[in-house]
This record gives sequence, structure tokens and C-alpha cells, in this order.
Amino acid sequence: LKLMIILTESRLKRIVEEERSNGKKIVTTNGTFDISHPGHTRYLKLARSYGDVMIALVNSDASVRKAKGEGRPINPEEDRAEMLSEYRSVDYVHVFDDETPLHLLELIKPDFHVKGGTYIEERVQKEREVVEKYGGRCVYLPEFSGKSSTKTIERIRNGR
Repeated sequence: LKLMIILTESRLKRIVEEERSNGKKIVTTNGTFDISHPGHTRYLKLARSYGDVMIALVNSDASVRKAKGEGRPINPEEDRAEMLSEYRSVDYVHVFDDETPLHLLELIKPDFHVKGGTYIEERVQKEREVVEKYGGRCVYLPEFSGKSSTKTIERIRNGR
């Protein structure tokens, strides 16, 4: 049985230091992860393949509303974080309030920061600069065709 591990920022920092001291490669990703679908499963599994420890950084409800508008997210942050924690490929989950994970990337200094196919270029550039500043690498994965929470929500709202 996997325990749900949603970390505070201070606990996240301690765990990263401990894992890194044991020679582990750290991978991060971030996103809304609103309505779970097979694209998330494929994406997280592939992202995890870049290292030993996978940390999913989840946008808080407030930051999702700011980025995607009222009516989003569909699922509250606690539910989204809990669902992510159950993926085999995810070791730790942290919910953050900022629009981007720049502060957390500076704190964690992941070996690899993985972005999915629906990323926003302007945000990715800033994240890449932070990650590359200390020698990490950003990895960009393609969008899995037709697999998107936003598209699923649109289909539901349009009655299809």
C-alpha cells in the first residue's frame, strides 16, 4: 500500500537533500493534473524514466484559476494531489500557489525538469533558465494525441 505523501516545502527540501546524498537523480514536473486521463499516466511514466525520484508539483486551485479562468480546476487541489500520489511513477507531491514553479526549481534543483506537450513557451523559457543555471536539464515531451483535461472538460460542457 502506497502512502499519500504530499509534502510541505520544508519537508520537500529535506527529502531532496537526503535523496541526492544517496546518489539519486531528481526529476520534477508541474501542472494542473485536473481530470486524470491516460495521457497523464504515459507522461508521468516517461518523465520518471529520466531519474530515480519523481516529484510532481501541482498548481493550487488559486493559481489554476489565474491561468485558466473561473470554473477551473474541476477537482480541488487536495483531490488532484491525492490522485497523483497514487501513480506508481510519482514519489512525492507538492502543491504550490505561484503561477510557475520557479521558486521550487531553485529550491529542488532537479537533475531533470520535464514538461508536457501543453506547456506555455514563455513559462518554459523561464523554467529552463532556472534549471540550466545550476546544470540541470529541461526535457520536453510531446502531447499524447487527444489526451487533455482541457479537451475532456470542453467535451463534457458541450454535451459530447
